[in-house]
Amino acid sequence: MRRVLLRVFFVLALPVLLVGVWWLASDGSTNVFWPPLRTILKTFPDVWTADRLQDDVLPSLLRLTAGYACAAVAGVAIGTVIGSYRKVRAFCEPVLEFLRAVPPPVLVPVIMLFAGIGDTMKIAVIASGCVWPVLLNTVEGVRAVDPVMAETAKSYGISGVARLKDVVLRSASPQIFAGLRQALSIGIILMVISEMFAASNGIGFTLVQFQRSFAIPDMWTGILVLGLLGFLLSMVFQVVERRVLGWYHGLRASARRSP
Repeated sequence: MRRVLLRVFFVLALPVLLVGVWWLASDGSTNVFWPPLRTILKTFPDVWTADRLQDDVLPSLLRLTAGYACAAVAGVAIGTVIGSYRKVRAFCEPVLEFLRAVPPPVLVPVIMLFAGIGDTMKIAVIASGCVWPVLLNTVEGVRAVDPVMAETAKSYGISGVARLKDVVLRSASPQIFAGLRQALSIGIILMVISEMFAASNGIGFTLVQFQRSFAIPDMWTGILVLGLLGFLLSMVFQVVERRVLGWYHGLRASARRSP
């Protein structure tokens, strides 16, 4: 019980401290662009009603999920192929370095030309930015597969799909999840950016509408929604990661306990 309380304390201590500092720093503010936190919190339930959550937050989450899923599948698949074959890696590396250096927001106008201004464009923007951390971490994870483990699997006749699933991807899974974690934060950023271009709903669209109508407290509530959304998605990701990589965390815990 004490351990759980300590963990809760360390999780909540910094957010509570930051909120307290924000409350005190903004309490006497008369700046229209920097309203007091109490005003923002009072405005929050009036702005983010059930209808707005359905009309704006839900479409954003669906786009984020679709783009993130496409990036995850493509990144793991392509990264596994590139990481498994040295000649393929040598052939693709210059192109990969060039493409990953291009900031995804720059591609928004280009993607709009080919995909239009609907949900397809927004999903493509999210996927185009999320794919790189997944792909590059998968490549490094596949390259780092223990040669002894690979040879042992070969000597036992483990090949094909079984080798890919039980040896290569399992060994590379910690780094793959590291890439997926990075991609999640990138995806949230690109979700907002994509919705600021020719959109009719979504959190990014709503933030722009608040800014253009000088509804500053409402705009700040949208920023709070994004922060809470990022926090909740991160917590869900951690739960999934711990379930999938339970064997890995168990090995690390055993290694720390051993003398």
